[in-house]
Amino acid sequence: MDFAVWFLHESNADRNFVASVLFTDEATFSLEGMMNFPNLHTWVDENPHAIRPHGAQRKCSINVLAGIVGDCLLDPYILPERLNGSVYLTFLQEVLPEMLNDVPMPIRQRIRFQHDGAPAHFSIDVRTHLQATFPGGWIGHGGPIAWPARSPYLSPLDFFLWGFLKGLVYETPVATPEDLVGRIVEAAGCVRDTPGIFEKVRCSMQRRCQACLDASGKNFEHLL
Repeated sequence: MDFAVWFLHESNADRNFVASVLFTDEATFSLEGMMNFPNLHTWVDENPHAIRPHGAQRKCSINVLAGIVGDCLLDPYILPERLNGSVYLTFLQEVLPEMLNDVPMPIRQRIRFQHDGAPAHFSIDVRTHLQATFPGGWIGHGGPIAWPARSPYLSPLDFFLWGFLKGLVYETPVATPEDLVGRIVEAAGCVRDTPGIFEKVRCSMQRRCQACLDASGKNFEHLL
């Protein structure tokens, strides 16, 4: 609940605040189209009786990291199969700056970086780097602003992006890993081409934080 209080206070004090937060998250996509993630309901419920092929020959998955800041969706980035603190630090140091090149400079100069409490995010080297890069302005486990544990309904990538992408990616069976990656990239383009989508996401984020307070930090999905 502390995060929701802080977030609403900052957004009320600065109308550009919400657009300056870089929300990031990771998700798994597979050829089978079956992931064990909190946002699974977003796309599966549209066709709960859909039949998808199974079999060992189709068991292939990729880990994807994406981010939303302002009106920008960062290009989905394919992560290694196993993400540890060292690999994640290299991503933050060498890849993330390039991913931010298309973000307008006024936003880049005041970005507040957010990630969740995944083990790789909590390494000392990662936290040291974030503190040096975003002094006092990053959100996450062990950071100056704590990200609440087990709170997918507060993350724009969980309550919006992953479900949107998977709904497009799995419209038809996926044939190969290359096909899967191509569909993810194409689906990301569809997000960017949807008028007003990022403003709607920001408004939803504020509503969710308010609902969190109204529910005294308990489950608030029924209030949305």
